[in-house]
Amino acid sequence: MRDLSTGKEDTVRFEEEAYALGMSVGYEFDTTVFRLSYSSPTTPNQVFDVDLATGARTLLKTQEVPSGHDPAQYETHRIFAKAADGAEVPVTLLYKKGTKLDGSNPALLYGYGAYGMSMPASFSVSVLSLVDRGFVYAIAHIRGGMDKGYAWYKNGRREFKTNTFSDFIAAGEALISGGYTQKGKIVAQGGSAGGMLMGAIANLRPDLWAGVIAQVAFVDVLNTMLDDTLPLTPPEWPEWGNPITSAEDYARIAAYAPYEAVSAQDYPPIFALAGLTDPRVTYWEPAKWVAKLRATATGDAPLYLKTNMGAGHGGASGRFDRLKETAQCYAFAIKSAGLDG
Repeated sequence: MRDLSTGKEDTVRFEEEAYALGMSVGYEFDTTVFRLSYSSPTTPNQVFDVDLATGARTLLKTQEVPSGHDPAQYETHRIFAKAADGAEVPVTLLYKKGTKLDGSNPALLYGYGAYGMSMPASFSVSVLSLVDRGFVYAIAHIRGGMDKGYAWYKNGRREFKTNTFSDFIAAGEALISGGYTQKGKIVAQGGSAGGMLMGAIANLRPDLWAGVIAQVAFVDVLNTMLDDTLPLTPPEWPEWGNPITSAEDYARIAAYAPYEAVSAQDYPPIFALAGLTDPRVTYWEPAKWVAKLRATATGDAPLYLKTNMGAGHGGASGRFDRLKETAQCYAFAIKSAGLDG
């Protein structure tokens, strides 16, 4: 924060290792007070007023959790995974206080890594249902997002897209080496462009995952980028490349596109979700991906497809239907990780 009258600058800091911080819109220019929102994986959303003149911080509101929540029962940490090229990939962790880091815990690792979207280390009531069952919940802040600035985004798009996949794999391996979980007990989750990530990491390292949750998954990247009649295809070329005009872009996308890269190998259990009226990721992308997996994969891992006949890109609409969809994903995670419930 900066005092424009004096030029003095200060940084707003909180004690937790990872958290999400945002500033509210100011309606008055001539004021010494600004409002911010704070949350972390352990701490529900809080609203503060901060006085620039005195440095005083006033808590105005804390999100209520109707079922009750004690932040002291949980731990939030930030670790860094070493990527294949030496980059330090931030990983946010949430788990129950007192959890033994002996590798015995199941883990859910979430990732996105596209369009410069940063993944906030914020509070989620739903995630607690997994953590209370013994899961370590992790967010991989991989390249393709802007979690470490614009260069972090540039190094995870177009010709550098595979960094996104190797970063996520490195995050999974860091969870293992840190004793948070073990190979075969990590459930990977991502949606949309993060669903493409799920398809890629399932192809690259199927042995690492207990299960893969791919929501409205953009897994047919090459064919979609080749179809310029789709209204969203031309605006996407700056992100992925244009395989219509560039042979180099074609070869690069074809090499990593999840649908094209399906091979005869043992895949982990996969839960793919689609929305019939999805305008961003057409429903046939997850459908044809799962069909190819079923025709090609060796082993007998379940390969599920759920098409929501009344949903678009955002998943099930309505408060309770959305919760049911989350519950289905978490039930899959619990089953895949070998827990009873």
